Amino acid sequence: MIFLRVEVGSVSDSRCFLQVVTTTGTKADAEQIARRLVEQRLAACVQIVGPITSVYRWQGRVESAEEWLCIVKTTGGRYADVEKAIQQTHPYEVPEILAFEIHEGSSDYLDWLRHQVEEKRTA
Repeated sequence: MIFLRVEVGSVSDSRCFLQVVTTTGTKADAEQIARRLVEQRLAACVQIVGPITSVYRWQGRVESAEEWLCIVKTTGGRYADVEKAIQQTHPYEVPEILAFEIHEGSSDYLDWLRHQVEEKRTA
C-alpha cells in the first residue's frame, strides 16, 4: 500500500484534503446533507454515524441530545462551498461545522477523493 504525505497548507488550498464534521438531530437530516454534498460534488463521501449522544451547553443550560454524526471527505478548495451547503440545509440555529486537515493517506484513495470533487467532469 502506498501512502501519500500531504503538504500542510491553508485549509482553503485545493491541494489540501479535509474531513469536515457536523451533527444533526435526525438520521433523515444527516442523509439529506450527505446526499446534497455528494450530488453537488462538494464531497467524495459522507459517512453517517449514529446515533451518538452529545452533551453541550446551550443558552445557559447543559443539554444532552441524540444526534447523527456526518463525516465529510473533501478538499480545501471545496470547503467554503461545503460549509455554505451545510448551513443552508441544516435545521440547527448554530450547526457544528469543523474541518480537520488530512496529513497522510492512501494515494489511491486521495486521488479518487480529488477526482470526485472536481468542479468540471467530462466522465
